[in-house]
Amino acid sequence: MNLSSRTIAILIALLVAGVLTTYARIGPTLPFREAFLAAGVTVAACFLLVYLSFEALIFREINGIYAGLEHIKRKEFKKLSSKFLFRPEPVKRVRDEILLMAERRQQELDELVRLQALRREFLADVSHELKTPLFAAQGFVHTILDNEDGDIDAPTRRKFLTKAAASLDTLDALVQDLVTIAQLEKGVVRMRRQRFDLVALVREIFELLEQQAARRGTTLELFPPNLPAELPVVADRNRIRQVLVNLVDNAIKYGRDNGRVVVALIEGSRGVRIAVRDDGTGIAPEHQNRIFERFYRIDKSRSRESGGSGLGLAISKHIVEAHKSTIKVKSTVGEGTTLEFKLSKPKGAAGS
Repeated sequence: MNLSSRTIAILIALLVAGVLTTYARIGPTLPFREAFLAAGVTVAACFLLVYLSFEALIFREINGIYAGLEHIKRKEFKKLSSKFLFRPEPVKRVRDEILLMAERRQQELDELVRLQALRREFLADVSHELKTPLFAAQGFVHTILDNEDGDIDAPTRRKFLTKAAASLDTLDALVQDLVTIAQLEKGVVRMRRQRFDLVALVREIFELLEQQAARRGTTLELFPPNLPAELPVVADRNRIRQVLVNLVDNAIKYGRDNGRVVVALIEGSRGVRIAVRDDGTGIAPEHQNRIFERFYRIDKSRSRESGGSGLGLAISKHIVEAHKSTIKVKSTVGEGTTLEFKLSKPKGAAGS
């Protein structure tokens, strides 16, 4: 029988009142032995009532707390009682607060476990990315040092030194990317906002990457064809250039051979939407939320040369967010991928 605290209190009050009333009526006429026996019966009855009330009110709730904690350990949050409803009973309120606190702590623990796994994965990726160019440069240099007696001719020696220098340049670029992303995450890097022409910047990036695109037969296109001669925006030009270089470079790498990479500039009343679209194999839904993580690669078999360090999109994400915008992913497997974000227009600039 599940009685509330009010019901048990009323029952105790009625029983004690009934016993005392009965004792008051018949007590003076009883001899000492019978009166003492009646008093013992009254004490025993009151003890049993109080004990049963504690059993019903406190012990039952404590057992409920343990049962709730077991549900939390199993992450069965839906099976918990409706803890957000107001309950007048103080013990039940304590129970609800304990369960709520335990649920929050369990969720925090799950988040810490997830972050710990990400940290281990990040450290493993960093060590791998650093040691690859380092070992390559080390191998070339030691080969030259171990053959000082002239076994290596001058052209071969220069070739080895050139490859060692290229590996060290790769290592330096990786370290610079790590420093950049660390500074962006801490908010140390401040965006130098200025007015510049977005159309001119995209054409500059096309010229920079045209040889890379030509090697794959990729056509770089600016959309729409009837863009105005100048499309001003307010942002950090160098940082936005870094973002667009990363996005267009990825579109060329992951697009189809002899395909198209389109950079669309859509002018609105408050800003300009920039979309970089390729016609590659696309990104599966389970990967779309992770492509901005550091060192994350969809195809784990890709080498660093073909797939990059995995920091470009992470850096781009932080730069765009520092401009109060977000990079959105739209992708269909087998059809291609579009990455887009928005930039603000100068005050007073007319929209189309």
